[in-house]
Amino acid sequence: MVKGTTMDRILTRDSTKREALLDPVDRVSEILFGLIMAVTIIGSVSVASAGHAEVRTAMVAALGCNLAWGLVDAVMYLVRTVTERTRNRSLAKLVRGATDDVAHKLIERSLPPHVAALSGPVEVEGMRRRLLTLPDSDGALRGEDFLAAFGIFLLVVLATFPVALPFVVLDDAALAMRVSQGVAVAMLFAAGFVLGRHAGHRRPIVTGAAMALLGVALIASVKALGG
Repeated sequence: MVKGTTMDRILTRDSTKREALLDPVDRVSEILFGLIMAVTIIGSVSVASAGHAEVRTAMVAALGCNLAWGLVDAVMYLVRTVTERTRNRSLAKLVRGATDDVAHKLIERSLPPHVAALSGPVEVEGMRRRLLTLPDSDGALRGEDFLAAFGIFLLVVLATFPVALPFVVLDDAALAMRVSQGVAVAMLFAAGFVLGRHAGHRRPIVTGAAMALLGVALIASVKALGG
């Protein structure tokens, strides 16, 4: 699912300079979510006794599950966006009516702890100035918000198809399962590699391998818990 954003990122998104609808972390997170859901459901098929009907049922279930969760995730993104935007507008009103020192304290208290630890007087003052430039609006959703929500929905749903495709093109269910699992591990590695590069890791191949191992462990855990 989409992770929470910091105030600085929301303020940047509300400024005149437009950024990408979804950052790399959001995109990879949605793909991983859809991928793990699909692999878990398809992996529940017993290759020893599965026929075309069972495989087809599993694929339809995986797609249906990701359609539902993609929709839920998209709606929750919109809810979170409205909430954060309205919160920033409320903070801006308080900052406008406060002295600089009081405004700085208001901003510092509103920041997540890990962001506040990295924000000095210069950064906080920059946030104060940006808050002062925010227009007096009701925080209503915009066109790009709905586009981002639609992008989230597509990422979750589309993550189903790479792991389901082997069952469509291969008649041997056991072989299709092995290929599907191989595709899933490759996608997990690619996702970790992208996150590693985005984070500035010196060896993103290590983060890719770690993500592949973590994904396999998560899938096994979900299946063990009856998911």
